[in-house]
Amino acid sequence: MIGRGARQRSAIATDDGVTPAGPRGERCHAVALTALVLAASLLYAIVSLNRYRTWRASTYDLVIFDQAVRSYAQGRLPLAIVKGVHNGFGPDFSVLGDHVSPVLVLLAPLYLIYDDPRTLLVAQAVLLACAIVPLWRFARRELGVTAAYGAATAYALSWPVAGAVDFDFHEVAFAPLLLAVLFDQLSMLRRGVGRRWRLALAAVAVLGVKEDLGLALAGVGLCLLLPYRGRRPERGDLLLGLGFLLGGPAYTAFATQVIIPAFGGRPDYYWSYDHLGPTVPAALWHVVSQPVDAWYTVTHPATKINTMLLLLAVGALTPLVSPYLAVTLPLLAERMLSESPGWWGTGAQYNAFLVIPLLCAGVDGAARIARRRPSRPVAAAWTVTVVTVAAAALPSFAFGALFRTSTWQQTADMRAAAHAAAQIPDGALVETASSIGPHLTSRTRVLLWDRTPRWAPWVVADIARAQFPFCGIDDQRARVELLRSHGYRIVFQEQDFVVLHDPSAVPELLAPPAPPCT
Repeated sequence: MIGRGARQRSAIATDDGVTPAGPRGERCHAVALTALVLAASLLYAIVSLNRYRTWRASTYDLVIFDQAVRSYAQGRLPLAIVKGVHNGFGPDFSVLGDHVSPVLVLLAPLYLIYDDPRTLLVAQAVLLACAIVPLWRFARRELGVTAAYGAATAYALSWPVAGAVDFDFHEVAFAPLLLAVLFDQLSMLRRGVGRRWRLALAAVAVLGVKEDLGLALAGVGLCLLLPYRGRRPERGDLLLGLGFLLGGPAYTAFATQVIIPAFGGRPDYYWSYDHLGPTVPAALWHVVSQPVDAWYTVTHPATKINTMLLLLAVGALTPLVSPYLAVTLPLLAERMLSESPGWWGTGAQYNAFLVIPLLCAGVDGAARIARRRPSRPVAAAWTVTVVTVAAAALPSFAFGALFRTSTWQQTADMRAAAHAAAQIPDGALVETASSIGPHLTSRTRVLLWDRTPRWAPWVVADIARAQFPFCGIDDQRARVELLRSHGYRIVFQEQDFVVLHDPSAVPELLAPPAPPCT
């Protein structure tokens, strides 16, 4: 006869498809995971807050999100005057007209506690670290406890996450956590121990992060349509999979063509595929009808190959044998087929959207190999590989910079920047060099000092260090001379940070943006 304790353990195992390690073992896992999440949160917060402290944070994009979340906290739409004015949409522009990311409203209560852009940096650190828990659950279920800790460690130290925390704040802060929850629920459902409504709820949450994640959801739908370990999907799973497969791209199209214009944006604002066609159908037809040309576009220049290889290395190449790779391919194609070099590389936040799908695909791929070769220590080998890859990449990305003295040093330039920012009175409308804006946004109305004069009463300029979006130092100096010729007076200057003021200036906030630099 089966004892009562054994029956209870069996029942517990069916809840998420994992045989429990016993009360003591589960407590040890809980403590270990808590320690890992806390350590990762601290690491990410240190990187981000030190960037702010050393005046390396930027108006684009930290001030954009700061203004939007503050607006939410005040009970308004997420308005970002800095984004609207710089990009020609006007001072009352909602960031929902830029990207459909309603998930940002969840951060608004934090601004009722501490109204400061550093709140976003700390929140991002915690959100990114919390993805460790559902990722660990997924990996434990599919490949075992050792691989679960390997996947969690590899994620925590991964270069895509390093890139995100080293570039201000973005909506990507929510993506790894919600995608990890999505994969965790997908894994449970495919094993017959999950609930479809939970997976559907996780999918809706993912769509709230950014409009193009509907493309990733199509990949999830495709996975639901495929057999799992020789078992065909149930009818309900097939219907849900078809819903994701068709509904994900349909949501992306609706958000781009309807929601974004409804909030004052343009549906073609980020369209950078003119070499493929003027519209989505034309571009898709070009890819299908001319695959050689499309392949050439995806693989040239070499920066794209480098990025894709580094991404595959995150999962130790085993994503190549997993259907979960389908979740990443649309997002990767979206970037690599574009004409925007900023989307091709390893910097910024874009790769953090892919790190969880790639690691989950890597876990699944390794599990498939292990089932075919049960005599081989596949899980152990995969674990060692992914952790080694993450550790090897450390010196080349943001976390490696923590070991350089220059990362922590306050320089004369930074002190001068602080003195310049202190000249601006509370509540003022001010055009600021990109590096100054994050330090003024909590107490002033910040505009980006750019190539189009906005005639704000206060201007903080930098005529020694290259500033986005100017074409060069000479361009920045010419802007200062233009202001002076129109009656602005220099009221402060140190280390070539220049503060100009004209109390009679009349702001022009609807002027179109300047053409790009040639």
